[in-house]
Amino acid sequence: MYSEITEASWFDWNPKLIAELIALLNKQERFDESETLLSTAVSRLKSNERDFTLFLCNLVESNSKQGSIQGFSEASFRLREIIQRSSSVYVKTQAYKSMVSGLCNMDQPHDAERVIEEMRMEKIKPGLFEYKSVLYGYGRLGLFDDMNRVVHRMGTEGHKIDTVCSNMVLSSYGAHDALPQMGSWLQKLKGFNVPFSIRTYNSVLNSCPTIISMLKDLDSCPVSLSELRTFLNEDEALLVHELTQSSVLDEAIEWNAVEGKLDLHGMHLSSSYLILLQWMDETRLRFSEEKCVIPAEIVVVSGSGKHSNVRGESPVKALVKKIMVRTGSPMRIDRKNVGSFIAKGKTVKEWLCK
Repeated sequence: MYSEITEASWFDWNPKLIAELIALLNKQERFDESETLLSTAVSRLKSNERDFTLFLCNLVESNSKQGSIQGFSEASFRLREIIQRSSSVYVKTQAYKSMVSGLCNMDQPHDAERVIEEMRMEKIKPGLFEYKSVLYGYGRLGLFDDMNRVVHRMGTEGHKIDTVCSNMVLSSYGAHDALPQMGSWLQKLKGFNVPFSIRTYNSVLNSCPTIISMLKDLDSCPVSLSELRTFLNEDEALLVHELTQSSVLDEAIEWNAVEGKLDLHGMHLSSSYLILLQWMDETRLRFSEEKCVIPAEIVVVSGSGKHSNVRGESPVKALVKKIMVRTGSPMRIDRKNVGSFIAKGKTVKEWLCK
């Protein structure tokens, strides 16, 4: 297919595409073909150190993602040759970054950490990217002591723990069913002043077995936050408590005289479920305030299923519809937008505040 494409008039030679194709061939042990492509790329790029280095960086990472040990080793060897002879800090930094990332993709975070030490010896300061790669490399393997050691080192070296980094830690704990550690980490984030995100909700709630089990039967799952809490064990209750204290719901809501909208885009089924229960409580609270602005319309955006596993069948939409029916909500699917539920603001107030 690639050979056919190269003969098209619109084709532009792309070194990143070549790197990905070489790695795929290596994975299939078609080494003669991969070597032919590699030789062509080397001859075109070797006169420009920066372009050649970036190509090798792509090659290292592509081989690591494909799990090609031979391809990864050969590309890393070429990068090390460039590091030794180059005087460019940029070139060396990019080479080191790719080797760190590649080693972590290959489940070799200890080796990746040694590469970080090499960077220091070269007087090149490791950045946040390298530390995140190693942190997540340890986390995926369940090596939590090493993961937390890297987190601590990041802090001592002036790298601020951000939302992306914290979500990597949560994802790692969740992948190994370490719910108590996940709860402790959420509490630590308050001290770091790290905001939660939709991805935080996704990572945490997808790891809660009780909630995931409940959502398999939408006819009997709890339809209020207070009811949900009675079904959760201590670990899951703490996780839900910490999430509901964050600002994620407020960021998902728009509220003015024209429209009160909740947007569930980007949320997995478990996150949509908890946010929807929170939203009902929050909306009820707003309506109870004396000076509350009552929007002309209330809208819940669930999506129509364009990106679902089965196109047009949105699990989130099915969840919202079921909960609206079970709670006697006046909200119905919008005729103009089948990915939304809509009702008059005053009608919604009557429903929630009855």
